[in-house]
Amino acid sequence: MTAISLLCVILTELCSVAGQIFFKHAMSQPEGGPRAKFLGMFLSGIAVKALAFFLWLGLLSKFELSYLYPFEGISPVLLVLAAALFLREKMTLNLWAGVILISAGVVLVSAS
Repeated sequence: MTAISLLCVILTELCSVAGQIFFKHAMSQPEGGPRAKFLGMFLSGIAVKALAFFLWLGLLSKFELSYLYPFEGISPVLLVLAAALFLREKMTLNLWAGVILISAGVVLVSAS
């Protein structure tokens, strides 16, 4: 895997996580709140998730799925970190244990 390919994999994961954060932020707007803010966040989420989707398709054309899929194991870690940073969600020990178990499970499944 070249450095550019690795960068594309990381960018794909970051875009996917960013899309989730945008969606959560949009859906957390108070009812009757500014519609423009909701639409901005929601459309940003769609755009970033679409970018992740097309990057993933490009990667699938060059690499086997069994090679790419282990990188999905970093997605839960990135998502929890992003939720803590951007949404101010509280991170508990149980949450981190769950994230580690999910990531380990992805690695174990992909290694078999």
